[in-house]
Amino acid sequence: MKKLNIAIIGTGFMGRAHSNGWSQLPKFFSVDYEIVLKAVAGRDEEKVKAFAEKWGYEEYTTDWRSLLERKDIDVIDILTPTIEHKDMAIAAIKAGKHVVCEKPCALTYKDAVEMAEAAEKAGVVTYLNHNYRKVPAIAFAKQMIENGKLGKIYHWRGTYLQDWIMDENFPLTWHLDKKKAGGGPLYDLSSHAVDLARFLIGEPTSVMAMCKTFVKERPVPGVGAATFSAGSKNDGLLREMLPVTVDDAAFMTLEFENGALGTIDSSRFAAGRKNYNCFEVYGSKGALCFNLERMNELEFYDNTKEPSESGYQSIIVTNGKHPYVGAWWPEGHIIGYEHTFVHAFYEFVEAIQNGTRIAPNFDDGAKIIKILQCAQKSSEEGRKIRVDEEL
Repeated sequence: MKKLNIAIIGTGFMGRAHSNGWSQLPKFFSVDYEIVLKAVAGRDEEKVKAFAEKWGYEEYTTDWRSLLERKDIDVIDILTPTIEHKDMAIAAIKAGKHVVCEKPCALTYKDAVEMAEAAEKAGVVTYLNHNYRKVPAIAFAKQMIENGKLGKIYHWRGTYLQDWIMDENFPLTWHLDKKKAGGGPLYDLSSHAVDLARFLIGEPTSVMAMCKTFVKERPVPGVGAATFSAGSKNDGLLREMLPVTVDDAAFMTLEFENGALGTIDSSRFAAGRKNYNCFEVYGSKGALCFNLERMNELEFYDNTKEPSESGYQSIIVTNGKHPYVGAWWPEGHIIGYEHTFVHAFYEFVEAIQNGTRIAPNFDDGAKIIKILQCAQKSSEEGRKIRVDEEL
């Protein structure tokens, strides 16, 4: 069996999630490659060495560029801050590597287009990790919509809420610096909601938005911040402060090509919400509701039934006939967040094997970033922005 050698760049939260996904893939899905965890790159030699040993990578390095020179590496998996995505991805593409990249795709639409064009020219497979498309319940919702269960789509409502930076003493990490992240929850969270809206109901044509930063400055990570944890009280230490340059919350309204209206709201200041990713779709024949915190369930309302028989029904998406589920456990045995990475990598490997494309890819990433930049422009200028406008 031919080997598919994987190298990842990054050892944080996503490094663990992706490594687990690659490790589990051949155990549950049939692919024509032996998946090999070949190498991992990270900044800190001690940490990257420990990561390689824990997750079973054959080698480690502190120089990610050295991975591109190697003919024995087939896939580069990029898990770094957004500011680094473009340079790493284009370098990997020019070296003939297939590329997986964490979202958001890039800082700007221009950068994302360059990434997509480079991939098209090189003929490599790219995958942008909007992994929520790979949730069985969401994939099943897609099938229901395509099969006409909802009829004509009228309305999309997307919400993605967290609360991890509500404490004003939380330090200014790279996520809060526009030069490194591109945006706050608008980029980090609304990018997922925009991707799901495009996946399920179609392309947005215009957007209006309001973005807000509630905490204007935060302490620099360092003295006094090393022992900081979310929810802690002010420890009285004097710290150097820097301005927060991204949004803390972003609310959007959208028009779609099919005539539907939509809303997307995202925030890191929603108390009690840890990873609340929820959407609702309303149509002439029915409606669907999904909540990631109950990710094996899909709520469906059938508007074609007699009023006396109407009401939302909960579909437990664990049947072997549901998307992806047949590879896992018997019906009723739920799966979790980590499984979405396995599903994504399975489709990515299938695309490499068959010479096809996977979605979302860098083309999708460019379209998503264009919509998000239109939202930023709308918030700044106080007007509706058409997605086809030049930025």
